[in-house]
Amino acid sequence: MGKMPDTVSTQDNAGLLVLAVDDEAPGLSEIKFLLESSPHIRRVLTAFDAAEALRILRGDYEQEVMARTKAGLPPVDAVFADINMPGLSGMDLARVLSAFRYPPALVFVTGVEERDALVTAFDVGALDFINKPINEERVLKAISRVADRVGRTAAPTSASGPTAQNPAEPTDDEVIPVELGGTIKLVPRASVRYVEAQGDYARLHTQDGSHLVRIPLAQLEERWANAGFVRIHRSYLVALPLVSELRMTANGYAVVIGTGEGAKELPVSRRHTKELKERIVRPPKSGW
Repeated sequence: MGKMPDTVSTQDNAGLLVLAVDDEAPGLSEIKFLLESSPHIRRVLTAFDAAEALRILRGDYEQEVMARTKAGLPPVDAVFADINMPGLSGMDLARVLSAFRYPPALVFVTGVEERDALVTAFDVGALDFINKPINEERVLKAISRVADRVGRTAAPTSASGPTAQNPAEPTDDEVIPVELGGTIKLVPRASVRYVEAQGDYARLHTQDGSHLVRIPLAQLEERWANAGFVRIHRSYLVALPLVSELRMTANGYAVVIGTGEGAKELPVSRRHTKELKERIVRPPKSGW
């Protein structure tokens, strides 16, 4: 057994290292074949269940995986996991991955009967979703999303730039799965103008309409804080870059989202007014 390198970089070898997980041999073979057909992919590791996947991610079998972890990188660039597996499900695996110090990108491979799980899978941070039967074009699109994220968070940097220990600023590549008429639509976070609380649900408002998702507003507030979303009211979370005006009204302050005919005025609660003013006058250095 050769000596393990002390450091490893995503730039040492061209292409992505990914892990495919499926308990059915035909499904695993198919996703492996399609992944390997992409020029973005350098190597595909495979596992027949979530338990084996975790052993691989711990570096039990692969020196490269352990070396990446030691160097402060995700053990693999992405995990393509079936949701419905015996024992630990794909959702269980996703929850474990989310606890990693440097989690890999996660792409779910799902069957039609798993739509309910898919809608709630947003909570575990999935980057993308591929429906069965698997479509080659859809797989390649998911790979491109992974490559885009990895390229922006692990690109070579100067001593003062982002590193594995000092990550790049969050990007707007996250998508939110919503169910519309029995089909799943992926809504980019970057298209969301503001979010409205509706009990234990949240309604995402975009330029083209609104979408109800099964996630509390408080959870979105915590998750999207580094992406430029701020709480202005117990019922509203807004994309700060889209705030065009902060004005006084008869009932206190209000913000205006957007401009022109599509502008939307939302109330600002008294408890959030001071923080919002400070954010608008002295925005964080992340560029929003």
